[in-house]
Amino acid sequence: MDLMSRVFQPYLDQFIIVFIDDILIDSKNRDEHSRPLRTALQVLQDRKLYAKFRKCEFWLDRVTFLGLIISNRGVEVDPSKVEAVKDWPVPNSVTEIRSFLGLAGYYRKFIKGFSSIAVPLTSLTKKNAKFIWRSKCQDSFDKLKQALTSAPVLSMPSGQGEYVFCTDTSKLGLGAVLMQNDRVIACASR
Repeated sequence: MDLMSRVFQPYLDQFIIVFIDDILIDSKNRDEHSRPLRTALQVLQDRKLYAKFRKCEFWLDRVTFLGLIISNRGVEVDPSKVEAVKDWPVPNSVTEIRSFLGLAGYYRKFIKGFSSIAVPLTSLTKKNAKFIWRSKCQDSFDKLKQALTSAPVLSMPSGQGEYVFCTDTSKLGLGAVLMQNDRVIACASR
């Protein structure tokens, strides 16, 4: 990702987005798309970097990327990602609680009162704590799941001001949040 970010530095946030091994090339319409596409392919060729053609997709009207569906209609949450969190089973061990809290904790800035809501779950992860799933734990789990599956309104960045892009990975997936002026513009997981 670092290499791709350096290679495409002049074009990032203009018409190219790079994440891990994905390169997205954006344009307002099909007529304008050939110029940024040619530029991106030329940059790769100049640096002697090559893509596997069978892994490439061109001229798409809709792209699923980092748990979002990006199209000419805007940015929508991928329903399959929301379902995965909704279907997250009740934790049966400290390890499973830590996995869930790891996911939820990544988005803690965007969950009002996160620490207070998570107390019953975090108390089960303490050393020598007995694992007893009480109604308080279930309530905490349900509230955090609700907060994670209630997608904020997503909007396209205005191009004005500074942006902060935060990412994180775990054994279970990837996550990212784009913020402007302490406001969430987009968040995604994969």
